[in-house]
Formats: sequence, structure tokens, C-alpha cells
Amino acid sequence: MKAFEKNIRRVEPYVPGEQPREKVIKLNTNENPYPPAPGVRTALERLEAGADAMRLYPDPTSRELTEALAEFYHVGTDQVFVGVGSDDVLSMCFLTFFNSDKPVFFPDITYSFYKVWAGLYRIPYECKPLDENFHIVKEDYYGENGGVIFPNPNAPTSLYESLDVVEDILRHNQDVIVIIDEAYIDFAGPSALSLLEKYENLIVTRTFSKSRSMAGMRIGYAIASPLLIRYLNDAKYSFNSYTMNQAALACGVEAVKDKAYFEEQVQKIKETRAWACEEFRKLGFTFPEPSGNFLFVTHPDYSAGRLFEELKKRGVYVRHWDSSRISPYLRVTVGTREEMEKLFEVIRIVLEL
Repeated sequence: MKAFEKNIRRVEPYVPGEQPREKVIKLNTNENPYPPAPGVRTALERLEAGADAMRLYPDPTSRELTEALAEFYHVGTDQVFVGVGSDDVLSMCFLTFFNSDKPVFFPDITYSFYKVWAGLYRIPYECKPLDENFHIVKEDYYGENGGVIFPNPNAPTSLYESLDVVEDILRHNQDVIVIIDEAYIDFAGPSALSLLEKYENLIVTRTFSKSRSMAGMRIGYAIASPLLIRYLNDAKYSFNSYTMNQAALACGVEAVKDKAYFEEQVQKIKETRAWACEEFRKLGFTFPEPSGNFLFVTHPDYSAGRLFEELKKRGVYVRHWDSSRISPYLRVTVGTREEMEKLFEVIRIVLEL
């Protein structure tokens, strides 16, 4: 080791899903298979026509997008924080709120970026095991801690926890910040947003990457009490005042405005998900009841790792992790009906082989 390396911050990075350049059936990164709202294209055309404005800094307060989100969710503008994807928002939350010498609690099977941020910011943490059915054991979160975070629905399991479970965890952790990561909530059940008035320590995070079809634009947001949003903004302005670019802000506003289109696309994915569940069952796969825009499937007679490789050879990308509890599973994003039909066609070929 060179002398200067001793003081370099080392982190084991997050490993994102593959982004193949060739044309494939891409069901490995939970992207939405449909285009964003038509108004997004219009916003991009306006930006192209007025490209000279790009010489100016964007609005550091993200006022128009914040107002649009506040109106959509019926909260105050002082309750909304936006960032460059929910990863940016969550990272800022870790930096701002998890500063105790007590460990932060999150599940052992969950979004793997949580460990990365904890390592990056030197935050102690404890992973709480999911039960044998991959559900959260709420009693595990009653102990003394420095904060709590979990996705609902969870990833990669696609399991949704009822609001009763969420509120029970909140009720037992009112002296720390509790973050509910709702990246997939639009495909699931009721949101924890309804609990904001009761729990000032609650933060709910969301993203435009899934239900709003804008993974490439990188927009995320948090909704919380004005007090917590003020703390987040203080940290943001100390870190980078201009996190959101003009294109993202303009397109984000248009995406939020078109509620009918948003609801239509979410419903299409739910319907395709229900159909895909039946097709997987016919082929002998089992899985937890999905609540996200993806399924977490396993087969008693076939290796998930082998299936993953064979599908990839044939131009169908899904996700597989070689870690103990979840190595028998594949995470499969819900694509269009045509993409899913192609997936099952290839699966049948592979299983016959």
C-alpha cells in the first residue's frame, strides 16, 4: 500500500444491472416498458427550441416541480424535497439523519445501496433477517437504534408490508428517523404518506424511474414534515445547490400533470403482472405475491444461475444474485405483453433443454 492510500475512503460499490447495448428483451433493471407522458416530449421540444437558456443555472429550489408534486399529493410545498433520482435523495437522507453511534436497522434482503451508503458515510448498521416467507419481522425493529429504513414493496422480493406493519415500526421508533422507500408503491397497496400527520419523524421517498417511465431523467423526491425537509435542504445547499438540471425539472412537471396517463400505464403493468404470474405457475415456478413491477421467481427443479445464463445467451436479460438466501431466485421485470410472451417462449426452450 502506498502511503497516500492509507487515507483514501474505500467503499464496496453498488453493482447496477447490466445495460446491454445490443437489442435484447431487457427485464433486469425494473424500468417501465412504456414511454413517459406525452407532455414530456413537448417539454423536451420546448427546451430544444430555447436551448440558449441552458447557459443559465437551473432553479436551485426546483420550485415548479416541488409545487407540482405538492399539489399531486395534497401536501405543502415545504414538505417536498427533490433530487437526482431517489438514490440521490436517499443518500442525502443517510448523510443528514443517520449520525448516531447506534446502528441503523434495515432488512438483510433489500436494496443493496443501503449498505453502500452506510459504508460511505461511516454509519453503523444492523441487517434484520426477513422471515422464511421474506416478510419483515416487525419486532426486530423495536430495539435501540440510530434510524430505520426499508423499501415497501421490498426489493428484490416484490413483497408489500401492510400499513399496520409500517405504523407498528414507526410507533416503536419515534425518537429516530424512519424512512420508507416507496420506489414501487404505485404498483402495490396504500402508501405510508397517510401516516405523515401522525409521525413527524417519517420520511417517504419516491422515484420517477418506475411508474413514471423516466429512469433516464433521474428524478427522485422525499415527502416529510417541513422540519425534516428543511434539514435536507440545508444539507443539499451545503453539498450542491444545483442538483436538478433544467430538462429534468421541466419534464418532471409535465409527467406529474398527466395523472390519467400515469394511472393507465400503471394499470397496464399490473394486468401484465397478473398474467405473467399465471404463466410462471404453469411452468412450475413459485414466488412471493408480487407488489412491484417485477416478480421474484424460483423453480424447484432448475438452477436460477443456470437459467439466468441460458436466458442471457438467447437475448433475454433478467437479474440474479449469487448470495445465499436468494441465489435460487430470479428477479424479472414486468415488460410489455409482447416482451413477456417472448420471455416465456425462451424459458420453455431452456427448460426443455
